[in-house]
Amino acid sequence: MHTEMWMVVAVAAALIATTVVLAGVLLIKVVRARRLLRDAGIPVENKMAFWGALIYLASPVDLLPDPVFLDDIGFLLLALRSLQTAADSAGLARRR
Repeated sequence: MHTEMWMVVAVAAALIATTVVLAGVLLIKVVRARRLLRDAGIPVENKMAFWGALIYLASPVDLLPDPVFLDDIGFLLLALRSLQTAADSAGLARRR
């Protein structure tokens, strides 16, 4: 029984670590996306989707309970992908 408890703790720690790493990667992408939000070549719809995803991330209303950030991360990834696709369609060079 003692071993089972440690396995649960280890799995929980791994999930938390994965979530933190993924959140860090998303934070970097969000900061980089700021440049695209200022660009006049990006349609307003894509900018609104991005801001909507950020509002959903901060909102207390979620599809899944707050300790599980999969829905928040999913919406933010979709918004970032939409923003990047709009930037590529507008012919903006992707700076890394």
